[in-house]
Order: sequence, then C-alpha cells, then structure tokens
Amino acid sequence: MRHIDTEVLVLGGGATGTGIIRDLAMRGFKAVLVERRDLAYGTTGRYNGIIHSGSRYAPRDIETARECIRENHILRRIMPQCIEETGGFVVATPWDDPAFGDVLQRTSREAGIPFEEYSVGQLLKAEPLLNPGISRCFWVPDVIADSFLAARLNAQSALEYGADVLTYHEVTTLVKEGERVVGAVCRDVANGEDVRISADLVLNATAAWAGKVAATAGITINILCGKGTMVAVNQRLLNVIITRCRQAADCDAVAPSHSISVLGSTDVRVDDPDCFGVDPREVHLIFSEGDKIVPGISRRRMLRSWAGVRPLFQADENEPLDDREVSRSHVILDHERRDGVGGMLTIVGGKWTTYRLMAEEMVDAACRKLGSPRECRTHLEPLPGIEGRKFHVRQSPLQHVEQDAGYGELVCECELVSRRRVEAAILEKDIRTVDDIRRDTRLGMGTCQGGFCIHRAVGLLHRLQKAANTSSGETTRDFLQERWKGMLPVLSGDQVRQQRLNELVAVDVLAVDLAPGEPLSHLKCDPYCPATAKQS
Repeated sequence: MRHIDTEVLVLGGGATGTGIIRDLAMRGFKAVLVERRDLAYGTTGRYNGIIHSGSRYAPRDIETARECIRENHILRRIMPQCIEETGGFVVATPWDDPAFGDVLQRTSREAGIPFEEYSVGQLLKAEPLLNPGISRCFWVPDVIADSFLAARLNAQSALEYGADVLTYHEVTTLVKEGERVVGAVCRDVANGEDVRISADLVLNATAAWAGKVAATAGITINILCGKGTMVAVNQRLLNVIITRCRQAADCDAVAPSHSISVLGSTDVRVDDPDCFGVDPREVHLIFSEGDKIVPGISRRRMLRSWAGVRPLFQADENEPLDDREVSRSHVILDHERRDGVGGMLTIVGGKWTTYRLMAEEMVDAACRKLGSPRECRTHLEPLPGIEGRKFHVRQSPLQHVEQDAGYGELVCECELVSRRRVEAAILEKDIRTVDDIRRDTRLGMGTCQGGFCIHRAVGLLHRLQKAANTSSGETTRDFLQERWKGMLPVLSGDQVRQQRLNELVAVDVLAVDLAPGEPLSHLKCDPYCPATAKQS
C-alpha cells in the first residue's frame, strides 16, 4: 500500500474543503486534500449558484445573515472572475404578503444588508417577463457564482503554495491508534489501489457525507440530509436574481446562470446522501411556483433537473424541526471534547456563500489543536486568474471566441467551448472523464446536452491522455448516461426530439452501444436511485 505522510489531511473537495486546503497552505502547513471524485462533484456543484446577501435569513437567523453579507463583500473582492454581478430583487407576487417586505427591510438593515425599495414599473420595464401582478420589489446585492471554477481556483492556489490535491481518492476508513484518528485509508478509484495517508490532524469537510466518514472511526454525527431539486430552462429569461417576498420556502427563486435560467429549489429530507432521486412531484411544484414569478415559464424548454443534498446539523436530535427552521450557520465539532476521540475536527452545516469563513474558522481551530497559531490571509489575497479584477459577464465566451477567431474550432457550440479550452483542461488539470471537462468548461451543459460535443471531447481526451484506463466507448457511455439521468425527469416537447436525435447519432450512426468495454466504466457518475423520502 502506498503511504503518504502530512501534517493535515483534509477530507472533501467541495467549496469548504478546497477553501480549507488553500488556507492551510497559505499559512504554511504541509497539507493533503482527498476527494472521492472530481472537485465540486458533490453538493458544491449541485446548488443554484446564488451568493446570498443574507436578507432571506435575516428574519429567523440574523447572525447567519450578517455572515452572508460580510462574505458577499469579500468574495466579490477575491474572486470576481467567478462572479456575475447580477444583483437581485425580492418581489411580492399576488400570492405573497406585501407587508412582509417591511419585515425583511427592517431585519436586513439590522444585519447590515442593503435592502432598498424599487419602482415596480422600472423593474417590469427592465424584466418584462416577470409577473405583472408584482406589488412591491426590493433590490438586494445577491450575485451569481460559478462554484466549479471557484473550487478549482482554490485548489490551484493551494497547489501553488505547496499543498497536494488528490481527486478520485475515496476514504474507505479512518485510521485510529487507541482513541486518536491518525489518518485515513483511501481507494485510488482511477488506478485501483489503496493509499494510506498519515496525518497529525484530520479535518472532515465532507458535507452531507460527514456522518458516514466519521462512522468509520466509531463517531456518530447527526446530519440532516435536505435534498434540494432544481430545474434548468434553456434560455436566460432574466438578468437579475428574483426571490419571493416571504419566509424562505420551497421554489422561491428564479436565477440567471450563464446562458440558462435555474428554478428551485425544493427541500425534502432523505436518509442517505448517496441514494435519492428527482421526484415528479418536486418538478411539478417547481413549475407551478416558477409560473408565479415568470408566467408561462413551465411551458419553456426544460434542459434537465438535478438535486444536491444540504448538510444540515441539528445538535438536539429530539427536537423536531422543519429543515427550513434549521440554522444555516455552521458548527465545528471537536471530537476529542465531544466523543473522546482525538486527532479530528468536523465542520457541518453552513452554505456556499460562507465557505471561505467556514474554512478560516476550521483552520483557526486546527492551529489551536496543533499549537501553532498563524494568521489567515484568504480574505486579503485574490484567487489566481484575476484579469484586471473584472467580474464575469454573459458575453465572455463569445468575446474569447471572437478574439481567438475560434469559430471553426468549437467543440461545444451550445456553450461556445473551444478546442483550446478543452485541450488546456485535459493537459493542465487532473481530468479523468468528460464529466470533469464539463465542470471545467461547461461543455455539454447547453441545449443539446452533449449530443454533438461528447464525441469530439472523447476523441481529444483519449488522444491527449495516453494513460487513460477506460475505453472510448465506456467514456462516451458514461457521459451520455450522466446527461440522460438529468433530462429524464423533465423530458417533454422539443427536448424529446433533441434526445431522440442524440440517440440516433450515438447509437445508429456511431454504434456507441456496441463499442468495446463495459456498459459503464468504474469512473461512471452516480445514478439517481429511488429512495424513501419524507417531505420536510
């Protein structure tokens, strides 16, 4: 078994985990991060993309609201290349109580959040697809973030400071000596070998999977798995984020994201973060609630649905709470004090907007455990890749294509992904699958859902990555199946015809189903599966 020694081992390659490894590396610690698949494969890559101002939390949890607005300002400063500065509006539809706007305004201002009433007529002039029955609207500094890019840039910064980031390394068990965690045994999924990593301290940042990981060391953590389902519409119908003027509830937002719109999300309790599906009832609820914000949005062309699992933490297991009532704040568990098991800290709860703060507090706690206090600088130093501190704009992909005269070199026409970008992703990053390329470039995320670009991408991947240990047929089938699982719950109208065309190209023309190899490879994406879920 291969053996690695380090000071700090970070488990989980989502927003918090990559934030932690960057912070550790910047403070001079020798650190290693392991992630069971690609970066942002879990909850981080499956949320609605909103960096909240915190206004939606202010009536129930003013401290979380304050954290959100502080981090909102910091993230704008250190990672503008990951952010589209859309702004947001809280609107009172005919189904909402207009007077609740006064509550939101008062509590938001108490939390230090700008919350300004705006002319409904002006908003409808700028966004004519909105419900004309809106009675009040308020501007808030919500913005859109690219969670995939942010995770990769945090990891890149950590690597530049000397850390190691190991993707496709799944923790199989934590290693204990007596009553102390001293490391972990991981399965290198890509190469089929086990790796033991020994560390002075283990930081568990595996989100909804934190309880499963801790259980391998005999530690119990009560994680509430709140599944959120979202739906993507194939057009960018709005240029601002719209949220309903009410207490945070299911399906109360429509947000622009690159070339599409995102509707959602729901909140359904599930028992296992690895076993859940997209329920048709959730999709219907998203459609009906979306129509209240943008009338007729449910009749638009739906690209796909997806779901992620929120890692909510409830200290008192006997207190029955609705998931929406559980605080979105985060908690750091010191297992030595809590469970009598030293050598490990776990962070649970929280949200994407506050990932950097969560990482800072986790590393502060690690410093105390290691007896080596060092100052955090992640709020001061920008992530790599800032070009003139510019925010992302929706025209950026087209501008890059025009500057490079790359029209004839497009691999993905829907998302304007050039051959140069795909080759750079394969050669410069730890890319194993086409789904990894998707997270890095948005390839296959447009209207055809990979119908045309998949075959080009597979050719480039296998030509440039000589050591790939999956066949081209397996790689192609893996990605087609990943796209299919998200299309199936919302498939109708034009998207049915698109999917039939994709099938004809893949099966009747290229005979992908008959290509050598297993039906799906060992690197395939996790399928949705039926699960017994109770509505929270």
